[in-house]
Amino acid sequence: MSELTIEDQYAAELKQSDIDHHTPTAGAMTNHILSNLMVEYVKLNQAKWYVKGANSFGLRTEYDRLITLNTRNFADLADLLLDEAQKPSSTTAELTKYSMLEENGAFKYNDADTMVTATIKDFDTENLFVDRAIKLAEKEERPALAAWLVGYQGSNNRNIRHLQAFLGNEARTGLDEEDDDDED
Repeated sequence: MSELTIEDQYAAELKQSDIDHHTPTAGAMTNHILSNLMVEYVKLNQAKWYVKGANSFGLRTEYDRLITLNTRNFADLADLLLDEAQKPSSTTAELTKYSMLEENGAFKYNDADTMVTATIKDFDTENLFVDRAIKLAEKEERPALAAWLVGYQGSNNRNIRHLQAFLGNEARTGLDEEDDDDED
């Protein structure tokens, strides 16, 4: 029996990834989180570069912290997927395909409050995928993956609270109310 070519191996990986995304697995859901982290990295930098106003110095420092954390989480999560015998997305095209966060070049012209609010909503969106991935990891008996995801969710919640405080809000202001509207 002949060995598969590199192209055949990659084609098989893409086929399996498509199957896993249609019948979600913990690995597939976690790849969505990895993809969101990549897009979030770009968006955090955009906010840091273009934030203006009286609080811009403090916000740049906060965005530097978030960018450092994001970069570490991206690397740690990819390693964890490999530890779990999963294949993290490894091209920009794959990462873009599976991200649920959206970019917009015009975003840089917003005021600081709008930028911070958008960052909060991105962390909250990420947590939707984290919730699902935790449940799948527990169901698939992947305790290391579940534990990392629980910690990551806690970190996102802390980031949401810090950014909400900048706006003068409680941690969940404007987030849970949107969920309530969806139920009507």
